[in-house]
Amino acid sequence: MKNPNAPGKGVGKTVEPIRLLKDIRAINAILKKNPRDHLLFVMGINNGLRTGDLLRLKVKDVKYSNPDDSIIIIEQKTKKRNVLKINKAVYKSLQTYLEKLDPDDDDFLFASRKGGEALSVPSVNRLIKSWTNHVKLEGRYGAHSLRKTWGYIQRMKYGTPIEIICKRYLHSNPAVTMRYLGIQDKEVDEILLHEIG
Repeated sequence: MKNPNAPGKGVGKTVEPIRLLKDIRAINAILKKNPRDHLLFVMGINNGLRTGDLLRLKVKDVKYSNPDDSIIIIEQKTKKRNVLKINKAVYKSLQTYLEKLDPDDDDFLFASRKGGEALSVPSVNRLIKSWTNHVKLEGRYGAHSLRKTWGYIQRMKYGTPIEIICKRYLHSNPAVTMRYLGIQDKEVDEILLHEIG
């Protein structure tokens, strides 16, 4: 039987960001016992990079980094240069990962448990669905949710202008970013209630 919630043929599945800090903290807590998954989650929500680009990282790409370091990557999809930033949260999770797993420099940072190849994006989709289910989040979540969470939290918690988020995502214009983050007409209507003067 066909799933009524499945998108039509040729239509991509749109996933949501994790919008609430309490839900991010809850997922963070359940992943503490799994250094690989914790690092993937923390690195994803702190950088706004595509999951596929994170999955291509080798241990040696990040092992010797310090807080505030920037690592240049070439995006797989766009072939453009971008930056992986090692902020304090990423650094702390990375150190735990290195201490507990003691991987070789040439290992994939996010290696599959089957044969040492990198995790696949479909595998990450399944992981993220299980994490969000575990904390009882409703909605559609997947690998892209980490990237979207970064943009959503930057905008809602830190007030980062949409133009800067657009630049980080390497989107062609802010309208693309607004659609990507699911900024709806309702939000535009709400700002019209702000009284001026």
